[in-house]
This record gives sequence, C-alpha cells and structure tokens, in this order.
Amino acid sequence: MFDLDKWQEITSALKKNKLRTALTGSGVMFGILILVTLLGLGMGFQNKMKSNLGNLATNSTIFWTERTTKPYKGLPRHRSFQFENSDLIAMKQSISGIENVAPEINAWSNGDPYNTFNKEKKGNFRIKGSSPEMNKVIPVEVLSGRFINENDLKEMRKVITIGPRAVELMFEDDEEPLGQYLKINGIFFQIIGTVKPLSRIMGMNDDIVQMPNTTLQKIYNRGEKFNVFMATAKVGESVDELEDEIISLLARRHKINPEDKEAFGHFNLAKLFNKLFGLFNSIGFLFWVIGFGVLITGIIGVSNIMHVVVKERTREIGVKRALGASPLSIISQIVTEAVFLTTFSGFWGLVIGVLIVEGAGKMAGDSNQMILNPYVDIKVAFIALGVLVVFGCFAGLLPAQKAMRIKPVDALRYE
Repeated sequence: MFDLDKWQEITSALKKNKLRTALTGSGVMFGILILVTLLGLGMGFQNKMKSNLGNLATNSTIFWTERTTKPYKGLPRHRSFQFENSDLIAMKQSISGIENVAPEINAWSNGDPYNTFNKEKKGNFRIKGSSPEMNKVIPVEVLSGRFINENDLKEMRKVITIGPRAVELMFEDDEEPLGQYLKINGIFFQIIGTVKPLSRIMGMNDDIVQMPNTTLQKIYNRGEKFNVFMATAKVGESVDELEDEIISLLARRHKINPEDKEAFGHFNLAKLFNKLFGLFNSIGFLFWVIGFGVLITGIIGVSNIMHVVVKERTREIGVKRALGASPLSIISQIVTEAVFLTTFSGFWGLVIGVLIVEGAGKMAGDSNQMILNPYVDIKVAFIALGVLVVFGCFAGLLPAQKAMRIKPVDALRYE
C-alpha cells in the first residue's frame, strides 16, 4: 500500500489526464461539500430554535379564558370569565401531578409613547407581572441583584427586575442600576435585579421589565383576576392528563358546563417540543439523504472513469501479468487509485464545506433570525471520510475485477 513506486505510478496516471481527473474528482468534492454544508447549516438552525426556547420547561402547558359556548346552572352561553388567584392555590392543592403554576399578566401604557422614565431618559418597555414559579417555567438569568421572591408577592412591593435593553437605554455605561428607581406609568419602582431572558416566548425579550404579579394587579385595578397562566407537570406525569384535570377543576370553580371544551383555550407545549425535535431529526435525515445522493453520483462517476482507465491500460496490465505480477497487486493498484482520487477530492470538499459553514456563521452573527453558531460535528467529518474510503474501494473493485478477467495473451494483442 505504501510502495513508493506504486504511488508514483498512480500520481503519474492521474496527471496524464488532468481534465478528466479534475472533473471526476469534482463530483465527489461537491457531494461531500453539499453534505457537510447542509448538516452544518442544519445545526445552526437547530441552535437558533433552541436559543429561542431557552430553558423553557418542556413539560408545560398554557391556559387562557374564552367565552362559554353552553348554558349551565341558569347561566347563559357566550359568558366571559376570568381566572383568580385562588384558582392557583386550588390547583396546587387538588392536582397531584402539577409542579408549577403561575399567571401571565401584562401591563399597558395607556396609549403613551413612553411608559418608563429615569430623569431625562425615557423608554417604552414590555411590563410584565412575574413570580418565583413563573421563573421556573420561563427562566431568566440573573445578571446582578436578585429575582422577585415570595415576600415581594405577599407585600405587593414596588420592585422590578429589568432586562439588558432597559439597562442600556435608562442608565449610563458606568452607572449602577441596582437600588435606583424608575418611574413606570407614574409610579416609582426600585430596581432589585438585572436579568437576561433565556427564551423568546411569551414576550420575553431584552426590553423586559418585571414586577410582582400581585403588585401589577393592584396598580392596574385588576383585583385578583387574570386571563392567562402556565403550568408544568411533575416528572413522569402526562401533560395531557394534567390539562384534563385543570379543565375539570376550573369548570367546577367557575360554573362552566363540563362538556364545554371551548370555554378554555390551552396549548400543550410538550407536544410542540416533541414535534419540533421530530422536525429536527427529519431535517437532519433529509440532509443526509441529499448529501449522500450527490456523493454516490460522484462515486459512480469515479467507478465509470476507472473502467475507462482499465480499458486504456489493458496492454500495460497484460505486460505486468506476463512478467509475473500477482492478481492482488493489479487489484491493489486500481483500488488504491480509486480510493486516492475519492479521498483527496472528498478531503477538499470537506475543507471547503467547513469554511462555508464557518463563514455563514460569522456573517449571520447572533442577531440572525434563521441560524445561530452553525458548525460541523467532528464525528460527521470522520464518518464522511470513512464513507469516502469505503465507497472508493467499491468504485475501484469492479474495474479491478474486470482487469483480472483479461488474459495476458489477449491483453498483449490489444490495440
């Protein structure tokens, strides 16, 4: 395999027909290039989707109120209703499979272009009510200070946590936000923490400003009512069964017909995650199929060219056979030539593919809406190279067998 004379003969044979060698190798090169590029960009797409979801609890569900569609106990249909804080307590006490439950409450700005002020600075941010349990469902990273705690909820404290965008717009670079006050819709709130959202759902962006949900309810005269909440199931519990138990309990508490399934809107995030991960797997499989399809086309091209090479070198093979060359040495030379051509071409296809993926990642940056940090898995690279070697052997094996079927006498007569 590492005979110097053999390798010199192989390289000499490839150099004789440079154009043919280049065109044949390009088929393999583009096959591996397409495979590597698709898989790398696919990883970037997955990273972006996972970044948007962050550390969101995958076993969660979202509920919201709709109008009733059936009359019940003297109450008419098309009746509107709202959830209450006492519903949260009842769910925690009555439903054994529930882990966390927290209301999703948003504030409004009364139509003003700005809702937050700090002396001469002003901004318009997303104001949300939150709680320790909500932070377990849709977590944030605490950059400094602390997050909202149970005492903040019980005492309805006027405290807030703010996101990076709010820090950037409301304070100077060398200014410490912790302990300072922001005026939100005419009321002063003390900053107890700066946070960074770990997901991008339910309005969780860098411009977020969060306060205790009980404080928000009081300030905006909402009493103890809200329209949306999120719940998570305990490990091993079914989210579908949890949804059924929640609907049954809330229907009894709000005097809603047990058969009125339209009164509660709900969305099972666990099903979404399962579909999303299934989509990732399907896309990855599709990319492999496309890449291998193009790669096999290139390998077939190599095999066909090796048939031509064998035909062109029939007299040479006959001379070697007549001089006592073993069948194994003839087969080894042809197979080695095919493997060398496919591996060399595939290597450069792999290198170019990696460069394309890295370049796409740098051009996209963190703000791109489609991909984030695309990369080529080193395992994929080794698998691709291994496949090339195996396919290269097959590409050379059939022409080599054809060469061995040629009798030395017939080969010497071949013109």
